Amino acid sequence: MEQKYIDALIGICGKENVFFEKADIGRYLYDETEEYVRPQACEDCLVVRPKTYEEVSEILKWANEVKVPIIPRGGGTGACGAAIPTQPSVIMTMESFRKIIEVDEINMMITCQTGVTLASLNEYLSENVHSLYFPCHPGDEGAHVGGMCIENAGGVRAVKHGIMRNYIKGMKVCLPNGEIVQLGGKLMKNNMGYDLMHLLIGSEGTLAVVLEATLKLYPRLEYTGALVCSFKTTEDAVRSVGEVQKSGIIPLAVEYMDRAISLGTAEHIERTWPMNDEGTVDLLYLVEEATEDGLYETAGTIAEICEANGALNSVIAEDSKQQRNLLDIRSAIYEVYKPIFVDSLDTAVPVANIGDLMREFDAIAEKYGTTTPRFGHVADGNFHNFILMVDGKVPEWADDMRRDIYKAAIKYGGTITAEHGTGKTRKPYMDIQYTPHVIEIMKSIKRAFDPNNILNPGVIIDL
Repeated sequence: MEQKYIDALIGICGKENVFFEKADIGRYLYDETEEYVRPQACEDCLVVRPKTYEEVSEILKWANEVKVPIIPRGGGTGACGAAIPTQPSVIMTMESFRKIIEVDEINMMITCQTGVTLASLNEYLSENVHSLYFPCHPGDEGAHVGGMCIENAGGVRAVKHGIMRNYIKGMKVCLPNGEIVQLGGKLMKNNMGYDLMHLLIGSEGTLAVVLEATLKLYPRLEYTGALVCSFKTTEDAVRSVGEVQKSGIIPLAVEYMDRAISLGTAEHIERTWPMNDEGTVDLLYLVEEATEDGLYETAGTIAEICEANGALNSVIAEDSKQQRNLLDIRSAIYEVYKPIFVDSLDTAVPVANIGDLMREFDAIAEKYGTTTPRFGHVADGNFHNFILMVDGKVPEWADDMRRDIYKAAIKYGGTITAEHGTGKTRKPYMDIQYTPHVIEIMKSIKRAFDPNNILNPGVIIDL
């Protein structure tokens, strides 16, 4: 980019916080979006690292004057290409904002800066606030709090405690014009005006820059456990999930895994999957309780309900080593299969329609002469299934298959993306889910917040 841009940013943040050499900006150009679907990053970019909120404000005011795009960047753990610049831009990394501002044990909330990582947040609570914890876990502890807010992160524990939207009580943000405002706070109720805070949650850096977040915490239960139940059919597995929750048990997480995925991943990472019966589907339950007796009672009840609904077998992890074995296998699925898939989709449907969606998946895969291995957060209807490469290459029908899967999800009252976000990778499919009028309303919102289109242009919608 032009020298005048470099000089202007140095004037705001200092020479040590502006980077423009290729070797220095390379790690900021991409996120975790799959290689075969991510956009090509534009290398004609600068990276600026503000140290104060006032510097963030000044950067945005300057960007409005010169009409240069600003790409807010967190931990780079996103999977929809939202943080990948596709035109000459200023990448504004928020990595300097790492302060835990306050833990309010009475209100059970924590306020921290946008650049605090999930790992450091959990570590701080574990060391300083033994009675409370933050359950949300989207899968990568390098994620920044601000990024989790603007991506509305989910993860395996959404069934009990919800997604990021359910944790966020307040946010301090910098609007595109440079104005710093506080939205929400520690109140349980607030009905004044439009709820702009919840509009910003999930906006993927297109409407404002997060500076701080106030998050809800939960009582830390001392005992956690895991069990696996095997089933012959998806229908039996899904029915049992509903019956468990109807009994009054809300697990921390319930993961659905094709048996082939479980066995393949276990073999790859040199672990042992405990199920070797004729089942084709396994459910991994994670539960938490205040006492050890309560934990075993809950696990036993889940096993009984599953067996009454067609489970072939149930195995309870008896100790931390067995639990770790199960969790290691589940956590490794994505990385094990990543070398052989084109895309990992994240559609969701109402839980009652999961069986319908799985049958559609199989029919679509048969149409293209392939398979589509899947796993997912079955208790909230969110599934990840793969479009596989053929002979190490992206098949020419990959996008047609992707569109068929998206249409199937919409057919059953679902969504194209439940976790990863719209970003740049899912944006071309917006018209499958929304009418032109609804998309135009979204564009109007973007114009109202950001009339000069400086914040993350090209993400979610185009102006």
